[in-house]
Amino acid sequence: MTNELNSLDIKEIMDLLPHRYPFLLVDRVLDYVPGKRLHGIKNISFNEPQFTGHFPDTPIYPGVMILESLAQATGVLAFATYGKPAVNELYFLASMDKVRFRRPVIPGDVLDLEVIYLKDRRGMGKFECVAKVDGQVACEAMIMCARREI
Repeated sequence: MTNELNSLDIKEIMDLLPHRYPFLLVDRVLDYVPGKRLHGIKNISFNEPQFTGHFPDTPIYPGVMILESLAQATGVLAFATYGKPAVNELYFLASMDKVRFRRPVIPGDVLDLEVIYLKDRRGMGKFECVAKVDGQVACEAMIMCARREI
């Protein structure tokens, strides 16, 4: 942890998540409370590979990438809540429900990732997730992740 707000920099996030470039989609955690909530960010840069084809003349950040950013943020909160899994375990995305896209996300935007821990049942965590840009909701979803042996 880097300070009293429980923030995490990119190196600390990389210690928790197995994802790497170009698929590490949480740049910083501004604050989190284990078992309760997390606030992170993903900076959207025109240099990201998906903009080559989505769409060349009107770049829009793909919705599935927003969802993946939220899913990775749930993973960070799960690690903060339950501890890092054993060498033979991972947190897997189990489901996404009530997914809604409310506005496009474009290069230069900062995606605010808000995750609220709802409950855990038999190794399955349920989270309420919202991604915002400038205070406007871009995407919302209910996400479940599961801790499983690999």
